[in-house]
Amino acid sequence: MEVTLPQMLFARERRAQEQQALLRQYHMPLISFTMNIAGPEKDTPLIRRGFQEGCGMLEEGLKREKIPVMHRQIRQEVTGCEAFYVVQGDPERIKSLCARVEDSCQLGRLFDMDVLSPQGEQLRRQTVGRQERGCIICGAPGRGCASRRVHSVQELQQATRRILTEHFQQRDRQEIGTLALRSLLDEVCTTPKPGLVDRENSGSHRDMDIFTFNASASALAPYFLQCATIGQDTRTQLPEDTFRELRAAGIQTEQSMFSATAGVNTHKGAIFTLGTVCGAVGRLWTPEHPCRNLKRILEACAQMTKEAVEQDFAAMSASGEGVTVGQRLYLEHGLTGIRGEVAGGLPSVSEVGLPAFRQALAEGKSRNDAAAIALLHLIAKVTDTNMIARGGMELAREAMEQVGELLEQNPMPEPELIRQLDKMFVQKNLSPGGCADLLAVTLFLHDWCNLDE
Repeated sequence: MEVTLPQMLFARERRAQEQQALLRQYHMPLISFTMNIAGPEKDTPLIRRGFQEGCGMLEEGLKREKIPVMHRQIRQEVTGCEAFYVVQGDPERIKSLCARVEDSCQLGRLFDMDVLSPQGEQLRRQTVGRQERGCIICGAPGRGCASRRVHSVQELQQATRRILTEHFQQRDRQEIGTLALRSLLDEVCTTPKPGLVDRENSGSHRDMDIFTFNASASALAPYFLQCATIGQDTRTQLPEDTFRELRAAGIQTEQSMFSATAGVNTHKGAIFTLGTVCGAVGRLWTPEHPCRNLKRILEACAQMTKEAVEQDFAAMSASGEGVTVGQRLYLEHGLTGIRGEVAGGLPSVSEVGLPAFRQALAEGKSRNDAAAIALLHLIAKVTDTNMIARGGMELAREAMEQVGELLEQNPMPEPELIRQLDKMFVQKNLSPGGCADLLAVTLFLHDWCNLDE
């Protein structure tokens, strides 16, 4: 909504009056934070997000500097967002902090953080050794461009949107990559886990331990950031185009994994599943509102992978030969494995993993114990081709049924019961690696979809 000059003048006068009232009430320095937005449109979802980011950066800086906030007031109006912070401390120190926030990143160029002394004097950037800021388009110092109207309003608006968009594009993809890495680390650290590597033992594995997994996860960290970037960069293209690029990146990343683990396959399944999910989140991204809707994210996973997975299965059927265990299981038993799971929109995550994890948290379980319980529910419901590959169809089915019976008696089993399952799985050489990958996806989606809460 566009605002008029009288509206802007009224808002400025009201702001000045409120500043003086707060100074009289508290007799302390006052920070007045607004956004530098050119043109008649001062309030949009993207501008509000930029303002909220600025509030967060300022509050984090005040907390870090141990500057007490005595009063906080935020208003979001059609004339623009405004925030007042009455703080305790030396005005010059506070102005120095605000100037550092303004200069900390390109987004800060849109921040206007005025500092008033208890006497109402406005401190200048020069008083704390900071230069006057330059033009957001050409970088020319001072206010010369604005006073001479060198740039059009449209140019200024385009520059403003570019600054906001680029900031949140980078910020959000970093957040996606960080949470993906955390989900892998949390999955391997979840203890106890039947037949899997955890903090107590290596499960049914003799060629890997928790340090192998940590090395592998660290090597994969750049990949998840890359997946989010691919999703963002291809969000205007067809879903299968996004997956084509994700698959190519995943193939390259497998080599990084093998280099980090001396040839041990720790996360090949996670490269596919979690990489696809990160790409889907990237595809659905907008600078105003990153998508945290579980249904839309899983639908995007299905849309991206369905065609490629169908082609893979058609090629297997045509050749009649399977090289990998997964291919042979598909040809012999029609099991589509993790590829079918992702192409179907990861129903095991949405219908099994996430409900079990969230229910356990709601009942007061720790993150570790809730993750261990969610894994059991996945084992009981998901036909895990890794288990079949290690123990055969019948043994894998028996293990699933045994876990299912335990959950029927006690949906929230204590760790000691899970340790007994671990011993049984190790004795039978079973390892539900596919379910472990689904647990990692469960943890990621839980964290991502609840990040704003």
